[in-house]
Amino acid sequence: MMGNNELGFTTSEFEARTARIQKVMHEKRLDAVFLTTEPNIRYFTGFYTQFWESPTRPWFLVIPLEGKPIAVIPGIGASGMQATWIEDIHTWSSPNPEDDGITLVSGVINSLPSCFGRIGATLGLQSYLRMPTTDYLKLADMLKGKEFIDIAKDIHQLRSIKSTAEVEKIRRACAITNHGFDMIPAHAKAGQTEREICTQMRINMLSKGAEFVKYLISGSGPDGYDSIIMGPTSRIIEKGDVLIIDVGAVYDGYFSDFDRNFAFGHCSDETKRAYDCVYEATDAGFKVARPGATTTDLYKAMWKVMEAGGALGNEVGRLGHGLGIQLTEWPSNTATDNTVLEPGMVITLEPGMTYAPGKDMVHEENIVITEDGAEWLTRRASEHITIID
Repeated sequence: MMGNNELGFTTSEFEARTARIQKVMHEKRLDAVFLTTEPNIRYFTGFYTQFWESPTRPWFLVIPLEGKPIAVIPGIGASGMQATWIEDIHTWSSPNPEDDGITLVSGVINSLPSCFGRIGATLGLQSYLRMPTTDYLKLADMLKGKEFIDIAKDIHQLRSIKSTAEVEKIRRACAITNHGFDMIPAHAKAGQTEREICTQMRINMLSKGAEFVKYLISGSGPDGYDSIIMGPTSRIIEKGDVLIIDVGAVYDGYFSDFDRNFAFGHCSDETKRAYDCVYEATDAGFKVARPGATTTDLYKAMWKVMEAGGALGNEVGRLGHGLGIQLTEWPSNTATDNTVLEPGMVITLEPGMTYAPGKDMVHEENIVITEDGAEWLTRRASEHITIID
């Protein structure tokens, strides 16, 4: 917790988040919520550490129907959790394969008032439990007269509505990423590898204030590319190549996520038209992005433009998604998602299409839904594809 400083959040932010989930708990008749993953535990506590990269130890958070969350964590994290707003902290010496916190956390849950006999956990949609399956089954057996209920979508919905403070962190991450893209024409040139170009971009973003650059993907090829998830590679960029770079930079725990396309020396009119098409599709998505519209409305508006522009298909499967603590969050802009947009949702608009065999064109921007429409969080890409001489 960092008071009114730029980093971190005030205690009131976490109080509001807890109040929102407890309202859901009352509606769904839950005695507690049981959380195990880094994004969810951080969201409700402010416990922010790179130590999650170590998969050795499980971490638990229990949110009761009334009162503050309760942390049940390995002893190595005690001082860090004590620095948050959480007061009730239970620890054990971990790793302990014989009983890695299961007896401790079951005791905490069993000690809570049992009004409904139901415990919420993220068991379904776009979720997972960060603990051994055998331990989860053991814990379920140790809870007296209680059953686990899936609340994955409820957590997704709650986290999808960003506070002003959250939006500002994403806006800052986007500004840092925009700076990295702005610098590319000055340092990238034919003869370099994808990896060399992306390494310099990473350095530029870190020097501008990025905390991490956890996602930096590139793809390239003669007059186009056919993959947006595999690079950067040691492939040498040549005249006539098209390069896409897709970046998720982190500022104070919040991601940006958008891409830019570059042509080296020249590209075909076909590729230029494809770029113009996805640019126009992004604008179409932005125009319909407002409270009451749905993610499917966004999809249809963008796909209509690309279909008219000769799209052969879309291998990505969606045309954007939620954004925040994680690079990609719920919901997805698809033909069937139909999530209603609300003020505070941060969404990526990501129209992509196959415009010729073996050639894709993808464009992405980040927006926030406001009370009367939407606002760009990214500075718009150039209207036509950038040519690097």
